Amino acid sequence: MGGHLIVGSMALCFSLSASAAEVRVAVAANFTHTLEQLQARFETATPHRVSIISGSTGKLFAQITNGAPFDVFLSADTEAPTRLAASGQAVAQSQFTYAGGRLVLWSAQAEAVRDGAQSVRVGTQRVALANPKLAPYGRAAQQALRALRLWDTVQSCVVLGENVNQTLQFAATGNARWALIGLAQVLNLPPERRGGYWDVPRELYDPITQDAVLLVHGRDNQAAQEFLTYLRSAAARELIQRDGYE
Repeated sequence: MGGHLIVGSMALCFSLSASAAEVRVAVAANFTHTLEQLQARFETATPHRVSIISGSTGKLFAQITNGAPFDVFLSADTEAPTRLAASGQAVAQSQFTYAGGRLVLWSAQAEAVRDGAQSVRVGTQRVALANPKLAPYGRAAQQALRALRLWDTVQSCVVLGENVNQTLQFAATGNARWALIGLAQVLNLPPERRGGYWDVPRELYDPITQDAVLLVHGRDNQAAQEFLTYLRSAAARELIQRDGYE
């Protein structure tokens, strides 16, 4: 009930906008499903429309630095938005944390993660993770494997995905036995396909702090400004946390 009241009050505030507009949101792949839900609510509450461009944080960062006409960047780390602000391609004062990620070891077969990290010590089957050079979840996965003294054992069996969604697909289709991905990716699966997962202890990897920032291209875009306001609302926070983020 509270969420509906908040959305309703937001609609009254946003109705003061001069006209409908489009906001182009570049989003880290891990957050795409959640953003699609936020998109639906935002478009109901306002006259604006959201266009979603999804990819790894590293690839989106490269596109933005090369002039891609995005208005808002939802990164999977704090570094990329900070660098964009420092280079004058984003509005520094607009940067804020919208989600905190949780890393899990997942398998389509629940029994494959019953022993947590011990499950992969046998090391003869493939382990999928996002490319650490492109994706913060991949960097966290690599950190966790090193902290567990497993990296040297499993490195030859690692399969790299461009982002966490592709990484999930590797394990879902049997091209890997396990995948190190975000909890949100698991919770967004249908119950019959959810398999099993082990919540990787937080002390094994650096915090996955996901920041949003208004890009210079969207500085004068009313829809972009209102979308970022909505992203910080209590209703949006409730949905984000329900999807497996902190």
